[in-house]
Amino acid sequence: LMYLVVNMKENHLSTIGTASLFLCTSALLTLLWKREKESLGREDGSEICLKRKGEKRDEISSSQNIARQLTKSQVESLRMKYFCRKVTVSYANSGPLMIVGGKGSKLIDYTGKSYLDTRNNVAHVGHSHLRVVESVQQQVGTLNTNTRYLHPNAVLLAERLCGYLPDPLNVVFFVNSGSEANDLALRLARAFTRSNNTIVVDGGYHGHTLACLEVSPYKYENSKEFVLSAPKKTAKYKTPGHHIWKVPCPDIYRGEHRDIDDAGIKYSAYVEEACRYYCEDCRENVGAFVVEGGMSVAGVILPPAQYMSRSVQAVRDAGGVYIADEIQTGFGRLGSCFWAFQHRDSIDGERLIPDIVTVGKPFGNGMPLAAVVTSRAISDAFEGMGVEYFNTFGGNPVCAGAGLAVLDVLESEALQKKCCKS
Repeated sequence: LMYLVVNMKENHLSTIGTASLFLCTSALLTLLWKREKESLGREDGSEICLKRKGEKRDEISSSQNIARQLTKSQVESLRMKYFCRKVTVSYANSGPLMIVGGKGSKLIDYTGKSYLDTRNNVAHVGHSHLRVVESVQQQVGTLNTNTRYLHPNAVLLAERLCGYLPDPLNVVFFVNSGSEANDLALRLARAFTRSNNTIVVDGGYHGHTLACLEVSPYKYENSKEFVLSAPKKTAKYKTPGHHIWKVPCPDIYRGEHRDIDDAGIKYSAYVEEACRYYCEDCRENVGAFVVEGGMSVAGVILPPAQYMSRSVQAVRDAGGVYIADEIQTGFGRLGSCFWAFQHRDSIDGERLIPDIVTVGKPFGNGMPLAAVVTSRAISDAFEGMGVEYFNTFGGNPVCAGAGLAVLDVLESEALQKKCCKS
């Protein structure tokens, strides 16, 4: 329509003619929309019905009803047809579960059988928690859009999140997933240090973007996507490139060093060696040391005393920053501390503050919500790169509302304190 109007105006069509075009086109659009609404069977045209092949028109079911009618074998068959086989589900070796409901700590399958949920890492305050459900329902019925506009939920959530973190961690970037969060964290680190040299921990997993896979030995060591090589000739392992240096997991149960009195010192020596390599051998600085305080995929490994403090000091002396991946361990999941990076604070008095923190999985209780929190200095360096950062859905009104509800429940039900008592 606008194309026609512009062209007609350029050809000096009269104002009356242009107005007539608008009226005629508007009438046509109104007629088409009215017929579309009638075909959908709803006055407001809001419910679109799906018709499966072979069904009569009066047997059309909504997509939700169609989903409810599918059997487990039909769902499995459709997955095999339309999904990549690398998109896996749990218990595939013994028969995957078809879960259609959840309540509290229980998952419910299509037959109504309930299971104690010991595997889930997103339903932080329980499946279908009323407070989260009501927040999401209310907000999605009011507004959910991209993040180009001001909205109270996003700024309130940023303020609440920073309230759980020590200074100077007071700048928030909202994203949709842990992979996005760690990918952005690496960008922030590289903007601040001007280096992509990254020290990673054996067994670590930090996401599925290309940048995250590079810092995840758990993935890149089992993938053909990368051409692995030793960062230096004497190295006993291979990584995706010179810029990635892997250190042993500080495991005092199965690892090389098991004496609790000096294991932290011995394991941190590997990080110090990596720093010397980049600074002395390569004449470069370190970019980042990325690590989970609870090392979940590696086997829920809690680092021994002095490991983190000595490692982070060596990294900072070498010009790098410490990225604390709290995506699986944050929001009180360790019980004794709200963040895994605080684990040794109450034991050894080690007051260690990361330069960048990433959070995710439990943040939205199942809604796609994650974040990166850093200092103003690192944020300013990122601004200096000159590229705008925009995330279409990161911290949208609905997901931010879910995050606020999760924090409300954590506080009002004192879940962390109850965890410590149990």
